[in-house]
Amino acid sequence: MSVDTVSLSGWGRTAPTTAVRFRPRTHEEAAAAVRGRGPRGVIARGLGRSPGDAAQNAGGSVLDLTGLARIGGVDATGAVRCDAGVSLERLLRVLLPLGWLPPVVPGTGRVTVGGAIASDLPGLDHRRSGSFARHVSALELLTADGEVRTVLPGTALFDATAGGLGLTGVILGATLRLRRVPTALMSVSTERAEDLDDLLARFTAGGDRLPYASAWIDLMARGRAAGRGILTRGEHATPDMRPAHAGRTLLSPRSGGARGRFRLPGCPPVPGGLFGPAPAALYNEVRYRGAPRARTGELRPVGTFFHAADAYPDANLLYGRGGLVRYRFTVGYGQEETLHRVVRRIAGRRGPAVRAVLQRFGAADPGGLSFAAPGWSLALDLPAALPGLARFLDDVDEEVAAAGGRVCLAKDSRMRPEAAAAMYPGLAGFQELRARLDPTEAFRSDLSRRLGL
Repeated sequence: MSVDTVSLSGWGRTAPTTAVRFRPRTHEEAAAAVRGRGPRGVIARGLGRSPGDAAQNAGGSVLDLTGLARIGGVDATGAVRCDAGVSLERLLRVLLPLGWLPPVVPGTGRVTVGGAIASDLPGLDHRRSGSFARHVSALELLTADGEVRTVLPGTALFDATAGGLGLTGVILGATLRLRRVPTALMSVSTERAEDLDDLLARFTAGGDRLPYASAWIDLMARGRAAGRGILTRGEHATPDMRPAHAGRTLLSPRSGGARGRFRLPGCPPVPGGLFGPAPAALYNEVRYRGAPRARTGELRPVGTFFHAADAYPDANLLYGRGGLVRYRFTVGYGQEETLHRVVRRIAGRRGPAVRAVLQRFGAADPGGLSFAAPGWSLALDLPAALPGLARFLDDVDEEVAAAGGRVCLAKDSRMRPEAAAAMYPGLAGFQELRARLDPTEAFRSDLSRRLGL
């Protein structure tokens, strides 16, 4: 097991801190690191894709689990056991040629299985499938006493670990229930919406006939066009949908990942960020006008459909030296006016938002700190150095909380503790269970200290 002292940050690069990093290759090495932790505790870390500080531990220890990356065989029931350090991107590449898909596929493949469970990530079909942990039939959890437990769904410890941000223990491995797919292609429909009302209507008009759905929103548009966007929906293509020349790509591993990756080799963060308000507005205008008014039946590889953003792995460098803040919130059905107000506030502020994604969520998952709940979810990125951003988002927090909504903790880098307590009614129960299982607070992170989790 290698050990070094490093400065670590989330993908947003907003608040780097220094910790001792352990890189275990076995469960025994991971257990030794937990038993030998210092007074500042320890937290697990995967690929560092969380935008905030959930996988940082200033002055303490961090367990880098990317060395635990074994994938077992798929059994007759469609289940697979894999280590926590396996990335969803790799899992997709391995499983897709066999006709299987991970149970929930979020918007990036550059996250580990352990991270997907600890964040209880939702996918594009949450209304049908729920979040990631709903499809875990067992997990191996390293607890504060240095022991490895098998934890099953339906138990209080499982529910606290699903979405628990690594604060109940270190997830070392999990057994996942997979989804059978007929091909490695998606049949995709795209349509343009003129404003937010039009976009919400188009979302609901199609029901869930096409299970995967999300929309890009133009948060620079104002007036009548406020909230205009591009709705993209998809379903797994069947063999009869394929073009004549695509026979070899039906379950091809080449179809499992985002193509055409654009990197910025050796490129430092742009000092003031690439996008100011005027360039961002121009970019959004071109993107909106370049989308088809309506198109159906377009075939795309699975990886390209789900992980299009992974084609730009260094996009976080474009937000300036201060990094980016990812703000993701959800409000319930019937609270569409709150969504309208937030969209108008962001558009009126002219923050250079070029990434903004709207989704629909279904039934809430049992995790005490799981994010997804029935309603609308909006995620957006803004430069962290934007003047007045902290106060502005604090005000939005209050509006979201007043509507019974919540901000995603796994993405957060700046929320106040009182806001988190107001949004998550299960927080008190989570804290009580954690105090009982881990009275010495072996598992800590910068986020847990900041929010008092």
